[in-house]
Order: sequence, then C-alpha cells, then structure tokens
Amino acid sequence: MKLSNIFGHLKTVLKHKWLVFKLSIKAGIPIRGFFHDISKFSPVEFWESAKFYQGGKRSPITKAKMEQGYSKAWIHHKNNNKHHFEYWYDYTLKEQPIIPFKYCVEMVCDKLSASMVYEGSNWTKESELKYWLEHEYKNAIANDKIKEFFTEVFTEISKKGIDEVISKKNLKRIYDKYCRSSN
Repeated sequence: MKLSNIFGHLKTVLKHKWLVFKLSIKAGIPIRGFFHDISKFSPVEFWESAKFYQGGKRSPITKAKMEQGYSKAWIHHKNNNKHHFEYWYDYTLKEQPIIPFKYCVEMVCDKLSASMVYEGSNWTKESELKYWLEHEYKNAIANDKIKEFFTEVFTEISKKGIDEVISKKNLKRIYDKYCRSSN
C-alpha cells in the first residue's frame, strides 16, 4: 500500500468530517456532527479505504466492491452508523421504519459533505439533488416518507442554497411534514 494513499485517504476523511461538523452546527446537531463517521478510523474501515483510495474524487468503498465483490469497510460502516438507511433496514417489515430526526439530519449533512468533497470546485447547490434523483432515490431502502423528506430538502437547497435551508427549525418543519404522523 502506498503511503500517499494512507495520507490522501486521511486528508479526505478529515475534510469530509469537518464539512459535516460545520453543517451539523447549522442544523442544530453539533454532537452528532462531532462524532460523525468516527468508525472510519477503525482498522477495518481505514485500511481497506486507504488501499482502494481514489484520489479523493470517489468513494474507495465503490472500488473495493468492484475489485472484491464486497467491502468489509462498508459492512462495518453501515452497521455502526445510524445515519445510513442500511442501518435501519429490516427485511422482515413490509414498510421500513421512520428514521429518527437527528439521524436524518446527520444524513443530510453527510450527503452534502460527500458531494462537496468529491466534486470539489464543480459542486453547485443543485449537485446533491441531481445525484439523489439519478442514483439514490430509486435504490434507497428506506421508508417512502423519509425519501420524500430528502427530496424536499435537496430540492430546497437547489433553489435557495444551503444557508437558507440548513437550520434545525427548517429541517424539523420538513421532517414533520412527512414523518410526524408516523412517530
């Protein structure tokens, strides 16, 4: 494994965590932001991700899956982080559960930060909505109400920008619009 991969991956993770933390403060969940993705420093996640490091432009997990057919880092990550749809997935249920508000907000911050890091200077306020609709919406194993929450949040960001949309009050308003009756 190249030393440059190790430091490159570390730099990418720290940049991602910093952006999530800043967004989480705006969203009113600073503690979730501070501890976000701490599992990425565990040996199983860190070393596989460093091995498959993609220059900070793509997820190393995608590369691991392409080359190995699976990713131990992803299996560990999704099972230890409540801000992922897959953490909440239960194949025995007809309808997936409503993910609690704080984890949905952390997921919003996570998705925005990931797209900002991977797209760099090409990122626009429309980037996450485009990615969500083209790559995630259909395949997300989540309750439809949660998917609509994300769609509205990313749509609002595409129109108004992050500063106007990311606040605890606004995110709670959108969450309650879709999920309140189910809690």
